[in-house]
Amino acid sequence: MRTCAKILLASLCVSLATPCFAQGSTKDVVAAHLRMQGYKCDTPKSAARDAAASRPDEAVWIIRCENARYRVRLIPDMAAIVEPF
Repeated sequence: MRTCAKILLASLCVSLATPCFAQGSTKDVVAAHLRMQGYKCDTPKSAARDAAASRPDEAVWIIRCENARYRVRLIPDMAAIVEPF
């Protein structure tokens, strides 16, 4: 009985953790951050990481949308820092 409970608990933990992973391409995820903050990026064309500007736990991406380009600094648990580029 304890073995069944452990297996059930383990499978529940895995099934709850699975939706936490981001879905979609990098350009779509960065574009979603832009739109959440009121910037227009309806059709993202590309996103490239700016390794020189990035820091530990602060990824910087250059995203090219149909209408503009932005430098986006993604910081966990905070709003993104966005600069038109």
